[in-house]
Amino acid sequence: MKGKFLIFLILFFSSCDTIVKKKVSSDAILQEELEAFNWNDVDVYPSFSSCDEALSKEDKKICFQNVLTDYIFKNLSKETLVVTKAINDTLLINFEVSKDGKLSILDISSNDLVREEIPQLDSLIYKTLDSLPIIYPATKRGQQVKTQFKLPIVIKVD
Repeated sequence: MKGKFLIFLILFFSSCDTIVKKKVSSDAILQEELEAFNWNDVDVYPSFSSCDEALSKEDKKICFQNVLTDYIFKNLSKETLVVTKAINDTLLINFEVSKDGKLSILDISSNDLVREEIPQLDSLIYKTLDSLPIIYPATKRGQQVKTQFKLPIVIKVD
């Protein structure tokens, strides 16, 4: 019995050396999380109420872009545009959706021909986007975040 007790004590004390507790500070944990965090991606893209049926993240993104593009086209098609030259070009609208769901245009890129032939195009796009339906903002880890997008719009006028 004494031999078993001695072996037990030797094993007990020698096994304590293998259990090493590492003390980690909250700053180290935060730094590790920040390094692993992908700042350029969101969990859920901004969306309109009509995009609620889309299940996957990519489907919601495509739905948002399609609804926005269709809305711009429908409103621009109501306008009477008179041009002297045929136009077949792509505008690039750089915009931001705030964490409150407000859309703001950061920049509209187009070539000189489009600007020359349709000088009011920028103001028409701004006017169109002022009457957008409610936008639900993007989320990252359950928090609403602002996002930026570039949306190509094809302008074809004969």
